[in-house]
Amino acid sequence: MALAHPTAAVPDHRRPLPLRVGTRGSPLALWQTRYFLDRITRFCPVLRNAKAFEEHAITTSGDAIQDRTLADVGGKGLFAKEIHEALLDRRVDFAVHSLKDLETEMPPGIVLACTLTREDARDCLLPGPALPPCDPADPFAALPHGAVVGTSSVRRQSQLLHRRPDLKVVMFRGNVQTRLRKLAEGEAAATLLALAGLRRMELNPPGSVALDPEVMVPAAGQGIVGVTVRADDTELHELLAAIEDPDARAVSSAERALLAALDGSCRTPIGGYARLLTGGRLRLTGLVARADGTFLLKRAEEGLAKDATRLGQELGHALRRDSPADLFA
Repeated sequence: MALAHPTAAVPDHRRPLPLRVGTRGSPLALWQTRYFLDRITRFCPVLRNAKAFEEHAITTSGDAIQDRTLADVGGKGLFAKEIHEALLDRRVDFAVHSLKDLETEMPPGIVLACTLTREDARDCLLPGPALPPCDPADPFAALPHGAVVGTSSVRRQSQLLHRRPDLKVVMFRGNVQTRLRKLAEGEAAATLLALAGLRRMELNPPGSVALDPEVMVPAAGQGIVGVTVRADDTELHELLAAIEDPDARAVSSAERALLAALDGSCRTPIGGYARLLTGGRLRLTGLVARADGTFLLKRAEEGLAKDATRLGQELGHALRRDSPADLFA
């Protein structure tokens, strides 16, 4: 995409610079947005200008509602709805998201145009100050019988309770810093967070341990930054295609296809994690469970990376077929 000088209009002649980028306002969301802008300006140096971009921090329903679990207020898309609206209303030109927060089916007129290089997709177990450091060989052993663990994720809750039904799970909402503060103040004995967010915020809580994706299956898209644009914005499509990470696109395509095939409600614990193998192959692990951990079904399939979407669909359909029907009500 050949852009004119930053003081001129972009090639489609409909909008002048700055290009407006929509994002949530949390520290992690702003970090991801600035990471994206760094990538795009490295590719297109003409945009390396303080006036080339304008950040628009948007409060989403997921940010505003802190006293209930996401499942209780409609779960899917709560961290993207208002950002989608700003994009469709042309208040922003593109939007930056944590891919795990995006619905598998975009609203009409919006497309996922770009996925950036994946950070570590694993979840991390963080003990509070009253507990000893976690042992990587047996990470849950540090949790005493009946310990309270804080999380708002039914996916994490189900997998934890499946292994340790004696534990008590309480709701932990808020950004990374808020949840770390709650842990330090003793609101729970431990919590679980995405390792990607901790790394991006340059946080290394003492005693924490990353969980093997086969032990705690991550959320589909976890650790990947996704960028959405209007479907008819061919200029930005071309620009974003140039910074797309093909590996991130392959694994996210498999994971999101799995999620779409399962089509669970926001109360259905679902995990999906894909990784690339040698020889152009891909391994996809999928999981469905009950929130209380009393049912958990996990399977893995391998196939060609170029067939990532089909692989995700097939594994998702198999998991759905062999799970109790009420999980997807």
